[in-house]
Amino acid sequence: MHPAGTFPSSQPGVPELISWLAQPERDLRQISARILYQRGVEQSAAAIRAWSSDPELASIFIREPSAPGQPEAWKVTVGVAVTPEHFVTIRAVNGSPHLADVPPGQDAIEFELRFEPQVRLDILTTKAPEGGGAIAKFLEKFGEGIQQVEYEVKDVDRAAEILRARFGQSPVYPQTRPGADGTRVNFFLAPAADGKKVLIELVEAP
Repeated sequence: MHPAGTFPSSQPGVPELISWLAQPERDLRQISARILYQRGVEQSAAAIRAWSSDPELASIFIREPSAPGQPEAWKVTVGVAVTPEHFVTIRAVNGSPHLADVPPGQDAIEFELRFEPQVRLDILTTKAPEGGGAIAKFLEKFGEGIQQVEYEVKDVDRAAEILRARFGQSPVYPQTRPGADGTRVNFFLAPAADGKKVLIELVEAP
């Protein structure tokens, strides 16, 4: 725990940033959320730059007033996977936000954290740590970290169509599926700037 009003000056790693989300100092939690958000946006920036070259596809993405580090002001939420134990702690210290209504059969429990208007995190954990679901597999392989970057769109089906036809990018699921709180979603494993892959979720609000 850091004394009130004092913060580390070095560049923190993602596990340390996630641990800050469970600290009582709101300023520290806000700093952590901002950095995690910016890092998630940076991971997806290479794919988003390519996708934004298509005018029709770019018009499907929902925009909001620009914020530092946010490409083209598209509406972004960064999904952070944590252990079930850490999930409970982070939720409690942040005022027990509403748990999203996740469709049955999907391996996720989640809530949203927002410290600034354009800094949004989805805190995710697995329903069954030994069950082999998507979040459980991520935690087993990578540990806690940025699991996905979510972009809000007006029409997830049309966006997926364009990505398949014009970018050769196949969605993770053949068809759009129900997401949390009545949304419709699909996922794309896209190239990141560092040569790795980033999981991008396209989300259509109800």
